[in-house]
Formats: sequence, structure tokens, C-alpha cells
Amino acid sequence: MGFLQDAPQLPHPYRSDRSLLALLDRALPAGRRAALDADLDALGDYAQMAWRRAYATTRRKPVLTQWDAWGQRVDRIELTTAWQEGPQLTTRHAVLAAGHADSEHARLEEFARVYLYHLASEFYTCPLAMTDGAATAIKASGNRELIERALPHFLSRDASTLWLSGQWMTENSGGSDVGNTETVARKDTSGQWRLYGRKWFSSAVVGEAALALARPEGAGAGTAALALFYVETMDGERRKPELVVDRLKDKLGTHELPTAEIHLDGLPAWPLGELAHGVRQVAPMLNVTRTWNAICAIASMARAISLARDYATRRQAFGRPLIEQPLHAQTLANMQAEFEAAFALAFEVAHLLGRVEHGAAAPQEAALLRLLTPLAKLWTGKLAVKLCSEALECFGGAGYIEDTGLPQLLRDAQVYAIWEGTTNVLSLDSLRALAGDSFEALRASSAIWLAGNDDMHAASAIRQTLDAAARWLDQHATARDTLEAGARGLAFTLARCASAALLARQATWSRQHGEQRSAAALRRFVGRGLDRLVTPDAGDTALLLG
Repeated sequence: MGFLQDAPQLPHPYRSDRSLLALLDRALPAGRRAALDADLDALGDYAQMAWRRAYATTRRKPVLTQWDAWGQRVDRIELTTAWQEGPQLTTRHAVLAAGHADSEHARLEEFARVYLYHLASEFYTCPLAMTDGAATAIKASGNRELIERALPHFLSRDASTLWLSGQWMTENSGGSDVGNTETVARKDTSGQWRLYGRKWFSSAVVGEAALALARPEGAGAGTAALALFYVETMDGERRKPELVVDRLKDKLGTHELPTAEIHLDGLPAWPLGELAHGVRQVAPMLNVTRTWNAICAIASMARAISLARDYATRRQAFGRPLIEQPLHAQTLANMQAEFEAAFALAFEVAHLLGRVEHGAAAPQEAALLRLLTPLAKLWTGKLAVKLCSEALECFGGAGYIEDTGLPQLLRDAQVYAIWEGTTNVLSLDSLRALAGDSFEALRASSAIWLAGNDDMHAASAIRQTLDAAARWLDQHATARDTLEAGARGLAFTLARCASAALLARQATWSRQHGEQRSAAALRRFVGRGLDRLVTPDAGDTALLLG
């Protein structure tokens, strides 16, 4: 037989991840590492097993059976093996419950688990994110009845009692503009609220509960009149008849994740709080789910780069391994530098979230979190698509072949820039955060992160770019249309500046521990430029769209 190319192998996702190991060594007290390390090591083992299993078996999608053999409506959804394993993995290793422990480090420890579990879970992390967000929103509501009923299930460490929560916001009329919500909440004769309407994107409809926006009957138009309701979807082993699954979505990626179109025909519901300002009640949930999105995005980057690096040691071209070819090595190093910067930003958001939730954060940190959350989500979402695409190219034609498992990385990555707010929506959210004191918080924090770092070029570039961003904001402060049109460039600029400063902090710590890798990543990342500021020309825009 002729030549056969070795397939890429997945190194242990925890033991081989120097970025994660260094972060945990720097950020966590030593006493908290034992239980965490055991979970992370086990999740890394599972990730390796799941990669080998996916490579050796035919990929499956969820299957919806709407009627049984005798004509009864059942809306039964058959799930993939990884999804069937999800409750056990989640509860055994506290993938979700860890984030609600009584510690300022709880979120960092939770998201370290999420980072390792995500790809192996086949996006079972999506309903986990929504469940985490629902638990956070219910806590914030102060509704004691719902707190006592739902949270023990959402945060259970026992697979038999774990509940998943959906997030039912999107309707036919649109996604981000929820003011057009047509779902109506009516009280029946007993005083029970019931929901009527259609939800267009209901990810993980297999969950036992959900949070849904609806307009109470008789309420006015617009966003402010919407209320946020809690619903339960199951009646014992059966789905409640007032919840009808119309069909499962046929999506570009995340094929294993069942996303449904559903009808609500009198589904019992309970308001979280007041019967208005439901979008405001959603806000704590969005902060959490956007952090999940950013962490999952960097997990996809890490997987793509890990496989591309391994393959570069196995693939020979022109007489030597790809890893020894100067241009290929340069390409991989550039990818690694971008990833390490994004990693630093995403996990800083996770750590800040824990500090703010537990009252350990200074006011500056709370202001910083308001800005960094949308910045991290929007930048990591776009970068995941870019790096996964580059990684596929590193495999040549094999990267385009389905049964290598590689194309799925790119298909799945596209969801990060869409779910929980597109890049443009997040850019406008960043502008709103900048209307407060978040910009000064970023400047002050960057100065702290840069303290002690000896890379004067990087420090100067970060400061100069932040100054340029401040001038851009001042210049366009009264021109709202120009400000909004340039919001994406501003957001990418601030995300890159924050990431570079955080990478500098990690480089300083790593150098003190005999490691130069982060310093190299900082030089490479800053060398590729931080400034993405753009002043759009409205006339040109009109001509190009005319």
C-alpha cells in the first residue's frame, strides 16, 4: 500500500494547555486547586475520548418524532450520545454548580470547566449557559418562591434532579428588537398566567423550564411593557400539551443541538417580578450567557490550533515537517498569539463576573465588567471564525473533508458571532457602556495590568491606541449616526487594547516564573496592530448601498 497520512491527534486538553495552567496558577489561591484539578483532568480525559469517538463514528443529529404510532402528539426528541451523557458529566464535575459557590473565584473555576467540556459536550453547554443565566436572573429577581423551586434543580449535583432552562426571546418579527414581541400572557379564571404565541428560536427545547418574554394582556406597546415569565415544560415524563414543537431547525452548524420552533397555547407561567420591564430583568442573564459565549469561542480556537499544531508535526512537505517550514510556523505562531490575547480577555471577564457577584469588586471593576463583557463576546466570536478557518487551511484538502471532523469546527464557530447578540448589537452595547465611566475604568485598569512589564513598545502602543480611541469618541460625541456607524471599529480597538494589557500582566507573572511564552505572544499580538478605528463616510455608504 502507498503512503497514508497520519491523522492529527488531540493532546490532553488540560495537561497540555499552558495558557490555562498559567492562568490558574496566577489567579487562584493554592488551596482551591485540588478539587478543581481533579475535575479539569477528568474533563480533559472525556474530551480526548469524545474526539476519538467522533472520529470513529457517524455523526448524528437530534430526531423529532411528533406523533406516536397511535396518533398521539408526543414531540419526542432523540438526542446524541454526548447529550445523553450531559447530565452526568455536568453534575459529577460541577460544570454549572461551581459558578454559584460562595467565593469570588467561583466563576473562574466554573468557566475553566466549561472551557474544557464545551466541544466534547457537542454544545450541551448551550442549555447549560441558559440555565446558568436563568438561575442568575431568578436570584436577582428576589422571587423567593421561584428561587426555592427552580434553583435546587438548576444547580443540582445529582443528574436525576438536574433541570435545564431554555431562553425564549426570539420571535418571527425579529431577534434583537424584542419590542415587537407578539407572545401574550393572559390570566385564566383561576388567576394563573398562561402564554400564547410562537417562539422562533428555542435552543435546547428538551429542557424542563424556560424564561420567556411576553406582553401581559392589556399592556401597552413597546419594550417597556414586556414582562419576563418562568415556565415549566414537562408534566412528569411527557411534554406539556400547551407546548407544541413545530419543527427542529436545520442549521449551518451546532447540528447536535436541538433548536426548535414552538407554539405556546396556554402554557402556565409565573412572572419573575413586576409585569413590565422584562428586558431589564433579562440583563443579569445576558451578562452570564455572553461570558459563556466568549469562553466557548476560545475553546473552539484552542481546539483548532491544537489539532493544526499536532498535524504540522506529522505532515511532511518538501522534505521536512510543516512545523519546520518557516511560513507555516509563522502562520501557527500568529494564530497562537491572537488566541492567547483572546484567552486573557475572556477569562478576565469570567473572573470579574465572580468578583462583582460576590461583592469583592471595586467600583472600577464593576464599570470595567460592563464594558468588557460585550467587548469579549463580540471579538472572540469573530476571531473564532477567523482562526478556525485558518486552521482548516493548515490541513489543505483534508480540512475540507467532512469525515475528518475538521469542517465542523468552522461551521460551529459561526454561531458565536450570532447567538446572544450579533457583532453590531454588541458594538452598540459597548457604546452604551462607554456613556458611563467604563472608559476611564479601562484606562486605569490597563495601567495596573501594565505595571512591572518591561515591554515598553507594547505599553506605548496600548496607551497611544487608548488615547486615539478617546479622541475619536470626543470628536464624534455629538454626531450620533457617525458614532454608531464606527462603533464596530471602536469596539475591536478597545477589545484588542484590553487583551494586550491583560497579556502583558500574564507575561510579567510568567517571566517571574521562568516562562517567556506570554511575552512572545504579547510582542506578536501588538505587532499586528491594535487600532481598528474607522470614521465612516455617510456619502460613500449611501453610494455603495444605492
